Amino acid sequence: MSWAKLIVVTLAGALGAVMANRGIAVFHDGLRPVMPELIEGRMRRIELASIAFGLSFGLVIGFGIPFSLTSAILLVHCLWLGTDIIGTWFPGSFEKDWMKDRRSVMGLIGSAVGGALYGALLVVGLQAIVKLFERLPVKVFDSLGQLGDPIVFAFAVFHAVAVAYQYGIKNGIIAFVITVLGRQIASALGQAKPDGWALAVGVVVLAIYAMREKKGAEVGESKATVFAERAGRIRRNLPWIAVTGALYGIACNLAIMMEGPQSLTALAQGDRASAINITIARALAFIPLKAMTSLATGVFVTDGFGFVATAGLVVGNVVLAAIAGAIVMSIEALSLVVVGQFLDRFPGMQRAADNIRTAMTRLLEIATLVGSMMAANTFAPGLGFFGVAGIYLLNEAAGTPVVRMAIGPIGAIIVGVLVNVLAVFGLYKPPA
Repeated sequence: MSWAKLIVVTLAGALGAVMANRGIAVFHDGLRPVMPELIEGRMRRIELASIAFGLSFGLVIGFGIPFSLTSAILLVHCLWLGTDIIGTWFPGSFEKDWMKDRRSVMGLIGSAVGGALYGALLVVGLQAIVKLFERLPVKVFDSLGQLGDPIVFAFAVFHAVAVAYQYGIKNGIIAFVITVLGRQIASALGQAKPDGWALAVGVVVLAIYAMREKKGAEVGESKATVFAERAGRIRRNLPWIAVTGALYGIACNLAIMMEGPQSLTALAQGDRASAINITIARALAFIPLKAMTSLATGVFVTDGFGFVATAGLVVGNVVLAAIAGAIVMSIEALSLVVVGQFLDRFPGMQRAADNIRTAMTRLLEIATLVGSMMAANTFAPGLGFFGVAGIYLLNEAAGTPVVRMAIGPIGAIIVGVLVNVLAVFGLYKPPA
């Protein structure tokens, strides 16, 4: 076990839980709009904790853990969705003199300890599962590395899909053709990473479509006042945000944690350049959603806009990664009002946020299913396709209790367990 990984994830777990407890930042975009209800006294903490559990637990089990098992890198969702639950569960006060409140102090300490233990258990538990599988007669984890291939190569298409959702199928097809042409021109010119160029072209095309929409009115005085008040609350908690940014920068630099399945897969395959491009594209895509929910609530995002992951991957060592991470996340927090004013003048960019999220989700659903079937078929020829497809369709028939983007990896892991059980009883012979 890597002690660096254990220490970094333990500290990141403690910080994530403390920030959720104090209402400084939460990871789940759906939980952030609910936080003011607790902060402003309209909701009890146990009610918020129940909401956090309902929003996050299924994603931890069905999304975060399966992707984290496919490589030695931890998907941040696995950690910080869990710390959202832990932090909101412990008591706490949001008054300025909260340190005089014994329950609030104990709640902060409890959050830190609970988050740290959760982070440590994640590292130890996932490592134990990997070691268990390595001792089984049919080796599955090397094959699971193929799961992310379709994700990396197909990622650039989500911009065209978002254009189709927002501006109609004809414009979506135009955006798709432009993106494909951009990729093939880059390939013909001998570029080593044509998919990275396709990603850049897709970003530009979507931005052009969104910014062509008629500009909105200037930000109203009352809205600007709310923005300023909420942003002021985030600025007051800047030290916590900066420390989290530093730790997250270190985690990305050491390939301990990563911000999404696409960048995780690229980094696990040793393709750092593609991972960098993907982190930039994802960060740009999610700025409207993350910035506006932060401004509307006064609660920031645990991993910031996403550029900390980029900074951590770009710099050369952990010291620079810590400095860059702290600076980048601080800038993200400080820029909220400016970003909000910009987005308010371009309503197309704001509307694009939901379409981008939907397009990216649909892309992941398809790409992870295809990748999971390919991976499972490597260690279980024929049975892999059959098993993953069957599990996916049964999940559909049951009303998708497991989110679609996670059922593929879960299906591949189940097939891996199944063939090992069959091999023990002599009912399956591993491929040569």
